[in-house]
Parts: sequence; C-alpha cells; structure tokens
Amino acid sequence: MLLAGLFAATVFALLAFGAVPPAKAAPVWLCKPGKRPDPCAPGLSTTVYNAPLTQATGVQHPKAQKNPPIDCFYVYPTVSDEKSGNSDLKIEDTERSIALYQASRYSQYCRVYAPMYRQVTLAGAGLPGTSGSSSKANPKLGPKDVTAALKFYLKHYNHGRGIVFIGHSQGSGVLRQVLAKQIDPHPALRKRLVSAILMGGNVLVKGHTGIGGDFKHIPACRRNNQLGCVIAFSTFDQPPPSDTFFGKPAPLLGTKVKKGTNVLCTNPANLRGGSGTLTPISPSAPFAPGSIIALGLGVLNYKTPTPSTVYWTSPNSYTARCANSTGAHVLEITARNGAQTPTPAPTPEWGLHLLDANVALGNLVSIVHSESKAFAKRHK
Repeated sequence: MLLAGLFAATVFALLAFGAVPPAKAAPVWLCKPGKRPDPCAPGLSTTVYNAPLTQATGVQHPKAQKNPPIDCFYVYPTVSDEKSGNSDLKIEDTERSIALYQASRYSQYCRVYAPMYRQVTLAGAGLPGTSGSSSKANPKLGPKDVTAALKFYLKHYNHGRGIVFIGHSQGSGVLRQVLAKQIDPHPALRKRLVSAILMGGNVLVKGHTGIGGDFKHIPACRRNNQLGCVIAFSTFDQPPPSDTFFGKPAPLLGTKVKKGTNVLCTNPANLRGGSGTLTPISPSAPFAPGSIIALGLGVLNYKTPTPSTVYWTSPNSYTARCANSTGAHVLEITARNGAQTPTPAPTPEWGLHLLDANVALGNLVSIVHSESKAFAKRHK
C-alpha cells in the first residue's frame, strides 16, 4: 500500500538525463542481509481480513525460504522530507517506512538489498506540501549512486544469484536508466535477471510488442515463471483523465520519448492478458508519522486495519485488467465483495499511484516465488 512516490511526473522529468559514471564511495545500505535493524526483514506474520477490511478471518505465519536462490534489489520512490534539492545518504524514518511497505514482504523468497541514494527530494521537485528547496536538484545523482551500488553488489554479494529489481515512481525512473545501461546490453548479466518490477514508472515499449523502447532485450513478462522480463503498471480505479501523468508516452516537462512507443501495462493478476483478482498486502504499522507522505495518504480515503501482526491482507479484493483508456495504458481495478473504492490522490491525474506497490503485492510475491523456482531449476 501507500507508495510514497508522490507526484512522480515531475520527478520523471528531472530524471531524464541519462546515467552517469558510478561514484567511488562504498554504498550505504538501507536493507542488506545481516544488517540490524533491517526494515526489509521484519517477520512475516499476517492477519487476514474480509474485503471491506472490517473483520479479521484468521492469522497466517508464512515462513521465509531458507537460502533462496535469488536476491531482490530495491530502489525506493520519492520520500525524502529534506529541504535540499537532493537527499543525503542518512537513513531516516521515511526510508525505513517505505522499505517496510514496498520491499519487505519479498523477503519471504529473496534476500533484499536496498541502497540509499541521493534522490530528488519532495522539496527539490517543488511538490505540494513543501516550501521549496534550499538548493537546486541534481537529477544525475540518483542514477549515479544506484549504479555504484549495483556494481558493488554484483562484485561482493551476488555470486551468480538471480536478481529481481523492484522500483516505484522515482525508483522506477532510476532503474529504467540503470538497467538500460548496466543489464540490458550484457548477455551474462541478463541471465541473472529474474525480473524487473517497475511500478508507476511509465516503462516504454515499441507499439504493442512488449519490448523495445526502454530495453532492447528485456521483454514484458507474460507468464508467472518467465525469467528475464519486466512487469510494469500504474493503477487507476476509474478512467484516467486526458491529462493523466501515467500510461501515456507523451513528453513530461520537456522530456523526450521515442516515436512509436507506448507505456507498458502487465497485469500482475493475469500476466497472459485478460482480467484477474488482486490480493493486497500491507504492513500494519502507519507510514512514518508526521512526514509529508503520511499527511498525503489521507487523501485516498482508504481506511486500513492495524492488527498486531506485521502485515494484513485481504485476498481477492479487486478485479484488475490492463486497459487502453482515454489513450493511456493503465491497470484498471474494480472493488469486489464490498472492498473500499479509494479516491484518486492527490488528483484524478495521479490515479491510485499511492497504492501501486501494495494493492497487488500478494500477486507480485507469488510471481517472484514462481520465478525463483524457475531460476533454481535452470541453474541446477
């Protein structure tokens, strides 16, 4: 639930400058196996609710897979409340919260690595809720830091393991650049690519082919056990307005797109196409109290439970399908069995951007499990 990549279109525009050479300093890790505390490894206890989230129906205690054959490499969205144009590398409550919300559940099937990076802050992007930044944002710093962290990870920690890349909003924008430079052109590294889950990030493909655009060799995922592919979507529960920030390859604030490209939508409930049902999973803890993102979440009008378990879930609460609606390729969801219908936030142009990572988290974790087994079988 609750994606902190508020107002991502502004940030995407700032990121459209291409990757730069890696920094020399050792990365700072928000999440890393063995790190204490590690917000990406909080435990897996889960309370199950009915679709309206009004009644608990049971408690689950999933077990994390021992020695999983794959890792997850997570790049978080725009969360920094710092007043400067770019964040520093100090770990704050906002980064801990977003890692818990978006990345931690994948720890059931992978080891999670998440580097800190000098992202464009909320203030640096000049977004509502801020009073402007004390310095000019430099959009090259984020891809620089993530590139350096990826190279460090590959050299010191990977040892030939499979990798799932996970990003949202600014994190997806950074990963689009980094993967295009560091993974896509290199066959040996593509063999380690399990998948790239790039949510709320307007991943581009040529026409309706599921490939081309951002990546020359990494296609859209069309099966749950497919390897070396990308899952991408932006969530709406009503037709996007004509000036939507997501689902269209139109230039945003001066960015350029290749002619003949479309925004990719893959339905995590049915990668082959057509409709399917979504299973939300979300942490029970509130998002960093007092932060700008926490204040913005109330606009959704989405009331969530707070059980004593680490997570809550409500299986099959929404129907989902990829749709070409008002010229935008988006994931349209419909509430079922009395589930709540969230309000687009902060305006209809954003759809349910704040829910991208969690409304389908049960489906995405299941896909990663299937991919992990496929990778292990291939590399026996």
